[in-house]
Amino acid sequence: MKKENVDVLIIGAGPSGIVSASYLHTQGIKVKVVEKSVFPRFSIGESLIPQCMDNLEEAGLLDAIKDYGFQKKFGARFIKGKEIGEFDFSDKYGAGWDWTWQVPRADFDTLLAREAQRKGIDIEFAAEVVDITFTSSKSITIIKNKQGDFKKIGADFIIDASGFGRVLAQKLQLEAKPQIAAHSSIFTHIEESNRPTGKEGTQITFEVLDTQVWFWYIPFSNGVSSLGFVAPNKWFDEFEKDPSSAFKGMLNKLDYYKKRFDKEKILFPPVKVENISKNVTQLFGDGYVLTGNSAEFLDPVFSSGVSFATSSGLLAAKLVQKQLNGLAVDWQKEYVDHIKKGVNVFSTYVKEWYTGNLQKIIFHPNPNPEIKKQICAVLAGYVWDESNPFVKKHDRILKNVVRLIDMESPEVKKNNLF
Repeated sequence: MKKENVDVLIIGAGPSGIVSASYLHTQGIKVKVVEKSVFPRFSIGESLIPQCMDNLEEAGLLDAIKDYGFQKKFGARFIKGKEIGEFDFSDKYGAGWDWTWQVPRADFDTLLAREAQRKGIDIEFAAEVVDITFTSSKSITIIKNKQGDFKKIGADFIIDASGFGRVLAQKLQLEAKPQIAAHSSIFTHIEESNRPTGKEGTQITFEVLDTQVWFWYIPFSNGVSSLGFVAPNKWFDEFEKDPSSAFKGMLNKLDYYKKRFDKEKILFPPVKVENISKNVTQLFGDGYVLTGNSAEFLDPVFSSGVSFATSSGLLAAKLVQKQLNGLAVDWQKEYVDHIKKGVNVFSTYVKEWYTGNLQKIIFHPNPNPEIKKQICAVLAGYVWDESNPFVKKHDRILKNVVRLIDMESPEVKKNNLF
């Protein structure tokens, strides 16, 4: 069996893995990426948020993406019946990027991987991890390629960025109960033959059918759009078992978008993902760290997946470099506690979305401008900025605002005083 040795083995060539690899490569560290799939490959997580732009830029990947022509995303729109709540990232609290992209992930991930390869990073596709053994902090990983041949890879450290493949979470029995209640999702792509111009054909929109049931519309620059529903598991029992028939039934439940997609070409049978939220018992161990969705995935409602994937991938790479240089790393404090701060903020917002509290704030007819700016910064992904009270006091501030809304008189509603 062939064997090679690297400083760092990265499992997964999605955004988290490529950000890690690109950063480490620029620091002169020998990296190898193994990826089970062959790119391009489909993935969910097609709407980015501005904070991930910081991570892509620091990893040296942003310029390669800018000229591709992805649909720019300047904000988000929420619709519930006749109520509309809109957020413009340029009108948020604090500094940071005020736009990002909506991307077909097959194209986006392939572009990142090709840029990494152009830099000289070794990526082996169609390489499945079949075994990993640790001796102290060092590891031997056995991979199998598409020809059925096996190879050993020795590494001083492993970054598991395998996403929903969750390689180490499964092999080391690290799976844990998710922070967010069980929801499932069903989605597909369509080719729009008569897409509206302006906002209607460019802006990501979430239509709320019920407090816990919502639909996404994500238009891409290539004329394709992503459509999907997220709901508690039991909601899907109302529809036929066949995914295509079920999806048509769900589209008929829409109000704002009802009938708009009836004649559009569906590009692949709708895909259902059950129990989309994920969690683990620990994020690191002797010789390894988990990043991105291989560690935790909350819920797609605020598009936080790629932001957390790139944030955790970048931070993990920096700490791995520090450790390989012989410096002590407190992985709990420097990695887990930091990442969990951001995760916990977003987790609060996701939970309060599904209680209906955040929806009350978003759909308020006359929102307080400062409160809206501060919430907008959270939705843009700046969840580590504790100068923002909606970050620092996230565990109670949303409930306090809703209490004020519930106490409002018609006069208060008119004067933006909630």
